[in-house]
Amino acid sequence: MSSTATLDLSQAIAGELPYLRRYARALTGNQKSGDAFAVATLESLLVDPSVVEAASRPKVGLFHAFHLVWASAGAPGGEETEGLAARAQALMAGLTKNSREALLLHSIEGFTHEEIGAIMQMDAEEVATLITAANDEMAAAVTGRVMVIEDEAIIAMDLSDIVATIGHEVTGVARTRAEAVALAAKTRPDLILSDIQLADNSSGIDAVNDILADIGEVPVIFITAFPERLLTGDKPEPAFLITKPFSEEQVRSAVSQAMFFASTETLAG
Repeated sequence: MSSTATLDLSQAIAGELPYLRRYARALTGNQKSGDAFAVATLESLLVDPSVVEAASRPKVGLFHAFHLVWASAGAPGGEETEGLAARAQALMAGLTKNSREALLLHSIEGFTHEEIGAIMQMDAEEVATLITAANDEMAAAVTGRVMVIEDEAIIAMDLSDIVATIGHEVTGVARTRAEAVALAAKTRPDLILSDIQLADNSSGIDAVNDILADIGEVPVIFITAFPERLLTGDKPEPAFLITKPFSEEQVRSAVSQAMFFASTETLAG
């Protein structure tokens, strides 16, 4: 491969790396474990870049390389073995094998069934079956109270409707940091779904950190139009991050995944 082609491939991989890290954290439940798998993937590509070179596009090849590493490690969960993570590990034991991976690849990362098949080395029909199984099994396993922090009324209504449709109770909607803290104190949520920028220019990140400091462990999903600003690796990052504009399937998947895995990782304000 020429030096120009190598440079182009490196640049393509670098552009997709934040999304690989997001995916890895969603699988493992925390930033440290997710990043360790992302690093291992890059190290494997330094030895053999042909996995990416042979793919239909660099992102597919990068995620395929990740899955080779992930499979070789036995597809583990997070490193924690106590508290919410321990509960998640027990629940995961009952899931159809590879179903969470297929669901995340499709609903959060936007891969087609055919691309997921290339990533996970299976046919598209099997991928579709796994995605259906993951949705059904996780939705049936965990339900609870969900708090929405969102200042745009229509978006807040959409989020609330989606959450309610999959069996969760919406405790309420907060538009500002102060409203969010007060709402959480009134009714303790089992999950928080939060925008980043709120009505009075307050921060959803700060609101969530205030709430977690007060009520303890609660899984969190952040929503933002600019995910790349949060996926820098320079500071703590959320395990679950939805990009605006979002689809119903993305929200359903993220809520089920976050509630199921019970990740409490958030961001530094």
